[in-house]
Amino acid sequence: MTSRAATEATLLSVAVPSPLRHTFDYLPGDDTPDGGWTTGVRVRVPFGRRSVVGVVVALDPPSALPRERLKPIEALIDRSPLPADWLWLCRFAARYYQHSLGDTLAGAMPAPLRQGRPLEARTRTRWRITEAGHTPGEQLGRAPRQAELLAAIAQHPRGMVTSAITAMSFSHSQLRALHDRGLIECCEENIAAPEQGAGGHSLAEPSLPLNREQSAALSALHEDLERFQASLLHGVTGSGKTEIYLQLIEAVLDRGRQALVLVPEIGLTPQTLARFRKRFNAPVLALHSGLSDGERLDSWEAARAGRAAVIIGTRSAVFTPLARPGVIIVDEEHDGSFKQQDSLRYHARDLAVARAHYHGIPVLLGSATPSLESLARARSGHYRHLRLTRRAGDAQPAAMSLVDLRGRPQRGGLGPQALTAIGEHLGTGRQVLVFVDRRGFAPTLACHQCGWLAECRHCDARLTLHRDPYRLICHHCEQSAPVPAACPQCESGDLRPLGAGTERTEEALSEAFDDTPIVRIDRDSTRRRDAFEQQLAEIRRGEPCLLVGTRMLAKGHHFPHVTLVVVVNADGGLYGADFRSLEHSAQLLTQVAGRAGRAQHAGRVLIQTLHPQDPALLTLVEQGYDALAEQLLEERRIAGLPPFRFVALLRGESSRKEAVSDLFERAAGTLRQWLGERGLAVQCLGPVPAPMERRHNRYHVQLLLIAEQRSALHEAAAWLDEWLAGQRDARRLRYSIDIDPQEMY
Repeated sequence: MTSRAATEATLLSVAVPSPLRHTFDYLPGDDTPDGGWTTGVRVRVPFGRRSVVGVVVALDPPSALPRERLKPIEALIDRSPLPADWLWLCRFAARYYQHSLGDTLAGAMPAPLRQGRPLEARTRTRWRITEAGHTPGEQLGRAPRQAELLAAIAQHPRGMVTSAITAMSFSHSQLRALHDRGLIECCEENIAAPEQGAGGHSLAEPSLPLNREQSAALSALHEDLERFQASLLHGVTGSGKTEIYLQLIEAVLDRGRQALVLVPEIGLTPQTLARFRKRFNAPVLALHSGLSDGERLDSWEAARAGRAAVIIGTRSAVFTPLARPGVIIVDEEHDGSFKQQDSLRYHARDLAVARAHYHGIPVLLGSATPSLESLARARSGHYRHLRLTRRAGDAQPAAMSLVDLRGRPQRGGLGPQALTAIGEHLGTGRQVLVFVDRRGFAPTLACHQCGWLAECRHCDARLTLHRDPYRLICHHCEQSAPVPAACPQCESGDLRPLGAGTERTEEALSEAFDDTPIVRIDRDSTRRRDAFEQQLAEIRRGEPCLLVGTRMLAKGHHFPHVTLVVVVNADGGLYGADFRSLEHSAQLLTQVAGRAGRAQHAGRVLIQTLHPQDPALLTLVEQGYDALAEQLLEERRIAGLPPFRFVALLRGESSRKEAVSDLFERAAGTLRQWLGERGLAVQCLGPVPAPMERRHNRYHVQLLLIAEQRSALHEAAAWLDEWLAGQRDARRLRYSIDIDPQEMY
């Protein structure tokens, strides 16, 4: 709805944080915004027994309640509305993903705004030397500390903030004394992205030269700077996609506009932030969950006000308001981290495309292993397809080969061929990356006598053996148990770990190469703040070392000294129940392989497997990801699966198996009847138990909707959600509708 002002508004429709889909009507109360009521202002309203912060989304709506039953708002928080483009995006997301508008609005704004804090920039005082301060004469002859303070401030042309001055043991009274003498002056500046003077070039350092493919891609992107165009930058690992991002953003900044860059994980944000800040002579800010609430609000407000030139963030940053949007870039667009898996189940990549279309600006999706959805859109002409087939500089693609593990001895998951290759590369002073897609010591603990397996009491999953701490831990519900001294079933003491996790591989490598430093990177080793960055800094020093890690190391990182990558077990994702398992596994293996040979030294990739004749693995190794993706697209087309049809997944869970099963059986039957009456071409499959039926002591059931038309799918999903909302037993369990699900768990 378009924002409008109406001083005479007698009724306000407010979206409040609630799972209920509808909004709530309130009386305006005594306080009126400047210029009259308008959509987009925040208000505090009574809601049940609580007082909550909501957003006015409509004026004078038709109300189902008589006026005397309506309550007035308690307080007006904003004198000016939230940005109209931000409101549009939240409305679109709530409608498309079948979610409450109130919850969507609340989740899209920083926590302080949800709590009712004013939307204003935090400021700090900066002290600068005046003209008189350059020639103080004899004024400070008897005030040596003031003279020292004046000299310290004079060393900083931009001045010094108060906190830096007090950290040097100077006092506020000394500051005031210098100010009273006219030797220094103070000004208030915004903490995030202070206002910068006009003029100057956007670059702090020159751009890098581009090869022919990069230049062609950038020229094509320059043609789209004044209109909407979705482009897929499909470049092999190390082909210089980031340099294209940087030069495209340079053109955007020169036009006085802003750029939004989305990266899949927090781990990639610091290195991306550092590279962008080094390149641009303009404020580059971050937005991700690792920041404090105050820091996130500062960046959000700076972007809204237009002071931030470039915003780099994870998936939630797609909701960042921009004063002058110029381009949106989604790096590693295939990555599953862009899909929110709870509450509002949005996909940041798809919202980025929708938002760019709304603004009339280009959106660039970059990846070495594009999702099949993006490849299909590029193939159909909906996306411009830009290809980079060569690595930047003189780097050559790493040579990939399969290693047959059948009948071979293993140490920590590593076969003899891998251990020999590791020794050779370390001997030449290089670094080696060993990829293990499981944290912990071993995936499970087993009794060698009776076959007992350590299983979680709360989930249909096996407990993972950890060495630090020495516990059995479930990676689904995080419940832990002590490691038994004997088998609880047959009392045998012959308990053995099965398989290899990062801890076990690290132990085996430390025994085989005891004089080589080992850096293990997984969720356990990076829990401490800044631990990940410190480990990456150690790797980038370039000294010979062994890197052992999970998929945290697989994407986006540039390790110029890594010349060998060993994949401990490539079979984990080949035969999953999810139809996307093979696609995701191939993307992961290709991304991992791309960490090798990114500089002048040739790279090698060893992929260990118990299925060396698997057709998909052979295609991936011999012909590459693109060839395998074409095969998978054809299989999806024949099977009628995404991206050729559209999918919604209804998930339900309850502590009572019968409760969720019975409800979903009724839902499926009623929906099929309704579809037949409406003549909608929507398939309803199920209900069936989830691939892992019991998690956290709750039973999970799924119902799948498939349609060739997106509109038909949404109509059916909306009807099903409304039907469930009217069922008394549905209120005693949890359910959710996932539009375009990325995982069928």
